[in-house]
Amino acid sequence: MQDLLGRLAALDPEASLGLRVIACFDELIVGNVNTRALLSAAAALAGCTAGFHQERPARTVRVTPKGELCPKGELRPIPGAPPAHGVESGDGLTVWLERTGSAHANDAIILERLALAIRLRHGRGRRDLDNRRDLGTLLDASVSVEDRHDAAARLGLSAKRSYRVVAAPLFATWRHHPAGPEDVVPTPFGPIHALVLANDHEAVDARPSGTGVPTRPEHLHRSFRTALVALRLCAPPEVCSVDADQYGGLIAILADAPADGHQPDVDLLDRIIAHSWGAATLDALVRAGSVRQAARLSGVHHSTMQARLDSIEEILGFHPFDGWGRTRLGVAYLVWRLRHSRVLDLPAPVR
Repeated sequence: MQDLLGRLAALDPEASLGLRVIACFDELIVGNVNTRALLSAAAALAGCTAGFHQERPARTVRVTPKGELCPKGELRPIPGAPPAHGVESGDGLTVWLERTGSAHANDAIILERLALAIRLRHGRGRRDLDNRRDLGTLLDASVSVEDRHDAAARLGLSAKRSYRVVAAPLFATWRHHPAGPEDVVPTPFGPIHALVLANDHEAVDARPSGTGVPTRPEHLHRSFRTALVALRLCAPPEVCSVDADQYGGLIAILADAPADGHQPDVDLLDRIIAHSWGAATLDALVRAGSVRQAARLSGVHHSTMQARLDSIEEILGFHPFDGWGRTRLGVAYLVWRLRHSRVLDLPAPVR
């Protein structure tokens, strides 16, 4: 299926996105994720709230595109909604999308796969698993260490081994899906597919994806935070997978820094990025050890790079290669990339 995605993208973008929807729900079904996670996936893919209702015992769940629960409301929150907005999956189970206006091109396939996943989830012998949230517990820093230890044990993780968390959006493509505890976890950036692997596991081929730092099970919430940073540093199609290890201790600093923190150096970068050469030049300066090397990386003449460097120094108020200037520019550039990351943006559905 993954091979088909690339071939279909150029011929029929709508069909390509439809296959991504199928692939996403296939992964979630294999991962045995819970009802809320399935609704989070559907809501994120559709860009609107997704709902679920079962008759016995009576239960209604509605989840926003960010993976947040919303008030139960009524079973069909949109009066007179067309049939495309809701599907009965049998056994007293109903799912729907709370879309205002006409249905989008992929709403039908999202509902079809959601209904199938819900039906499998609530099949015989699986109801008792619906409230299991061990991976979510393990990755939650606010949960006590004792509870995280218990969750790790239930997931079969050894207290003496190190593990990494892989973070990927729900629409990521997996060329190879390794086995390990996984689920869809709510984050400030929306629902994220999280997978736990042993530290010595081979590299994961999921695009896009971020791999966190290795930790013991009780500290996997740290690995998850760094995996999210690594994911947001992806820049498809050139860079589709980032390992936190390549940034060393910087990745932990970025993971723990408040998203709304005031950083004057970062704000100044907007003026540099406004130039057509800004982003490429900053990237070259961060990676290079000299002006000549930066010029080679950018494919421009030394004098051209020197002129750009002079403009950058004038804007920033410090020289990027002098003393702390290199560190200041490197950190500011990484924070700027995180603030402007588009890797989690779902391609707009074709109408």
